Amino acid sequence: MSQSSTRGLIGTKVGNISQISISFGKAMKLTVIRLLLANVCALIFLSSWSGLAPRAQDGQEKKEAKFVLSPIQEDDRYRIGPGDLLEVRVFNRPTLSRDSVRVDARGMIRMPLIEEEILSACLTEGELGKDIAQRYRKYQRNPQVDVFVKEYNSQPVAVIGAVDKPGKFQLQRRVRLLELLSSAGGPTDKAGKRVQVAHVGKRYSCQPATTENSASLVSAQTDETDYDIFNLNETLQGDEKANPYVQPGDIISVPEAEHAFVVGNVFKPATIPLREPTTVTEAIAMAGGTLPDTKTDRIRVIRKVAGASDKMELTVNLQDIVRKKASDLLLQPGDIVEVSVSGGKRFIRNIYNAMGPAISNMPIYVVR
Repeated sequence: MSQSSTRGLIGTKVGNISQISISFGKAMKLTVIRLLLANVCALIFLSSWSGLAPRAQDGQEKKEAKFVLSPIQEDDRYRIGPGDLLEVRVFNRPTLSRDSVRVDARGMIRMPLIEEEILSACLTEGELGKDIAQRYRKYQRNPQVDVFVKEYNSQPVAVIGAVDKPGKFQLQRRVRLLELLSSAGGPTDKAGKRVQVAHVGKRYSCQPATTENSASLVSAQTDETDYDIFNLNETLQGDEKANPYVQPGDIISVPEAEHAFVVGNVFKPATIPLREPTTVTEAIAMAGGTLPDTKTDRIRVIRKVAGASDKMELTVNLQDIVRKKASDLLLQPGDIVEVSVSGGKRFIRNIYNAMGPAISNMPIYVVR
């Protein structure tokens, strides 16, 4: 190869390398420009996003949003108690799982491979699952334990009396008196103005856990029955004082209203429930009012005297009450309002009723 051809070949290669270098430089410049554009766009987006974020006022510190579980929701969770039937599932360990585990009267249960008894009473399903999982750590790495209540038997309550659906209820969470009455269908038309809560039978309470002691079951057996009496209207209105939480074993009674009776010369002799203070005129109006020939100046009210075999008789003058010359008598439970018939008015009416057809059939003469 001659020297000239060698020089030409070298020049060609140098030209190719120069072209490659120029192309590579252009590509690098484009890459740098693209990265700069991407960073600028990111900065613009972040600045616009920060502009949309609310700013703290002067003198006030920014606070982080936190989810806080209210005490009411915490208290409403069901706590396992004696008599409940549990299902315990250990993930991927069927030999350690149990379909039915009964909580005994002391609130304890037993599980395989665990020598000591496990306190389950006063714990939620999640809390008991964590406790069992902690005990199985010596046999398994990070065990997963789920606990479910299959049968609720530890918190029975009963509703009797003047409600639509009286019966026995098993509580699955903390329930107030108004909600329980609603579950029983609510009070009927015969319900009085009181609701009575009787605390009977064996009762237990949960001793909350402390830094020194774990949660424990505290039971109390008493022969005495405690009663709480509330105003039914206040309970139905949701008044906090008349709407307490129901305790296991409580018996809620809604007594029927006490009654008075209206008999005699009225349209509908009736039994009048005394849910609210009721007067003689109101009771007669509830019985449909008086019929013709009523002795309105002598309405008898027969009242039984407490502790005596005799009855007291009171006289009410409806005409004086209407004219506001006398006060309207307030009825008491068991009063009998007797609306009498005027003998003279009835006699005249009977004669007129008897003579009316005969007079209408007599011939008519015209006198001119």
